[in-house]
Amino acid sequence: MTTYDERAGLTDLTATADRVRRSVESVIEGKPEVVRLSLTVLLAEGHLLIEDVPGVGKTMLSKALARSLDCSVRRIQFTPDLLPSDITGVSVFDQQRRDFEFKPGAIFAQFVIGDEINRASPKTQSALLESMEERQVTVDGITYELPSPFMVVATQNPVEMEGTYPLPEAQRDRFMARVSIGYPSADAELRMLGIHGGASPLDDLQPVAHAHDIVKLIEAVRQVHVAQSVQRYAVELVAATRSHPDLRLGASPRATLHLLRAAKAEAALSGRDYALPDDVQALVVKVLAHRLLPTAQAQLNRRTAEQIVLEILQRTPVPAADGTETAFGTGGRTAPLYGQRPGNRRL
Repeated sequence: MTTYDERAGLTDLTATADRVRRSVESVIEGKPEVVRLSLTVLLAEGHLLIEDVPGVGKTMLSKALARSLDCSVRRIQFTPDLLPSDITGVSVFDQQRRDFEFKPGAIFAQFVIGDEINRASPKTQSALLESMEERQVTVDGITYELPSPFMVVATQNPVEMEGTYPLPEAQRDRFMARVSIGYPSADAELRMLGIHGGASPLDDLQPVAHAHDIVKLIEAVRQVHVAQSVQRYAVELVAATRSHPDLRLGASPRATLHLLRAAKAEAALSGRDYALPDDVQALVVKVLAHRLLPTAQAQLNRRTAEQIVLEILQRTPVPAADGTETAFGTGGRTAPLYGQRPGNRRL
C-alpha cells in the first residue's frame, strides 16, 4: 500500500521534474522525449551520452540541464592533448608546507559536461572510469569522494567524423543511456531562430531546483517497487543480447541494473510508485544499444544495434499483471498488480 509520505514524495518529484523540463525545453525546441530521458537518467543516478552530428544542440542540452539545477558545474573540452590528470587532479609539492597538496581536477563537480568526449585519446577517457562507476577518484593512492548528486553528460560526434576516437567498451558501458537529438522540425527550427537569433537563451536561464532537492528525488526513485515478473522481463531482454547471432558482444549485468534503475525513474516521473513492463520497453533501446557490438556480417547487412534490440523486444514475451506472459505490448490489461508490494495483497 502506498503511504502518504511516499505519495507526497512522488508529487514533489513530478512537480520538480516538470519545472526542470520546462526550463530545459525553453532552450531546446521540439525535443521533449530527449529532455525527459535526460531527467530519467539524472533521477536514476546514471550518466548520459549524447551522440549526434555537430550543430544540433548537444552541448546546449547539457548546459541547459546543468543551469536548471543549482549544482556545481564543470565543463571539460576533450581534445587530443588532454591529460588524465586534467580530469582527476594532481598532487603538487608545496614549498612552504614541505608536503604534497592535492589540486582537484574538473571531475570534482556535481554536474560534469564532457564536450566531444571522443576527441580525446582512450588513455584520457579511461580517467573517467572510476569516477563514473564508483563516484570517487584515486590519486597517488589516496581516494577522494565526489559530491552528490553526481552526473556526467558527455557529447560525442559519430565515429565517421574527422579526429574522433571510438569510445572503449568499458567507457560506453558506464553510460546509462545514449540519445540522439536529431534535426529539428521546420516549425521548431523557425521558433529557434526567433529565440536564439538575438541572444542565447542560456543567459536568462535560472536554477529551478537545488542539489538537496535532487538528492531527495533520487531517494524517492529508489523506493519505487519493481515486481519480480518485471525484473525477470528485464533480465530476459538483456540475456537475449548475449546469445543473438548478430552480436559479438552482448549487454553486461551492469546494463540490467541500469535498465531497472531507469525504469524506476520512468515510473516515478509518471507519478507511479511501481514500475511496469511498459517502462522497461520505453527505455530498452536507449539503455542497451550503445553497449552492443554487431558482428561483421551484421554490419555488412546494415543491421544496427538498435534494430537488433527492437527485434529482441518483439520476440520476448511480456509478463501480464496476473503473472502470465502475453505478446508484445500491454494491450488492455490493468496495471495495479505490478504495484503489489510483499505483504500487501490486492484483490
